[in-house]
Amino acid sequence: MDKGALQIAGLVLCGIGLIGTCAVTGMPQWRVTAFIESNIVVFETLWEGLWMNCFRQANIRMQCKMYDSLLALTPDLQAGRALMCVAICLSFLAFIIAIAGMKCTQCGGDNERTKGLILLVSGITFILSGIIVLIPISWTANNIIRDFYNPLVNVAQKRELGDALYIGWATALALVAGGAILCCFCSPAERKYTYKLPPKNISSAPQEKVRRKTSSLYSKSQYV
Repeated sequence: MDKGALQIAGLVLCGIGLIGTCAVTGMPQWRVTAFIESNIVVFETLWEGLWMNCFRQANIRMQCKMYDSLLALTPDLQAGRALMCVAICLSFLAFIIAIAGMKCTQCGGDNERTKGLILLVSGITFILSGIIVLIPISWTANNIIRDFYNPLVNVAQKRELGDALYIGWATALALVAGGAILCCFCSPAERKYTYKLPPKNISSAPQEKVRRKTSSLYSKSQYV
C-alpha cells in the first residue's frame, strides 16, 4: 500500500477515536439500570454518566439532571471525568501534530526523516490517549460486574454495562491502532560510513630515505 494512503488510514482511525472520546465523555449511558417493580408495573430506566444522570419512565420523556456535587459520584466516575478530559486534550493535540507530519502537507518540509519523527510523536500520543481512555472504561465495567454478582448489594442498586462503555472500548482500540500505524513511518537514521584511504607512497618512503642517504655519501666520497 502507498505510504500516503496508509497515513490517511491511520489518521482516519485516530480521528474516529477522537470523536468517540468526545462522545463517550458526554454520554450518560455509563451505568444503566432497567427494572420492573413487583407491585406497580412501571418500566423505569436510569442512566448514570460522568456529568449527569437521566431518568425515564414509560411514555414519559427523559429527564436529565446535572450532579449537585463531584463527591456524589463514585470514585471510578470521579477519576473518569479527569482521565477522559485529559484523553480529549491529548487526542486533539496529537491530531494536529499528525496533520503536520502527513506526506501531503508542507508543514514539516520535504524531509522524510523530519516528517517521520513528527508522526512518531503523534502516534505515541494517540496510543497514550487510548490507554487513558481504557482505564476509566475498564474500571467502571469491573465495578459494575463486581456489584452485580455481589449478593450483599441491593437489587435496586445494581447496574448494567451501558452503551458508552462499549463505545469506549472501540474508541480505545481505534486510538491505539491508528497511533501504531503512524509510528511505523519513522525511518531509522541513516548511518554514514567514511573510509580513509591509506596515504600514498607508504612503502616507498623508507626507500626514498635510503636513496637520499646513499646519494649524500656518494657526494662526500667525491670530495675526499
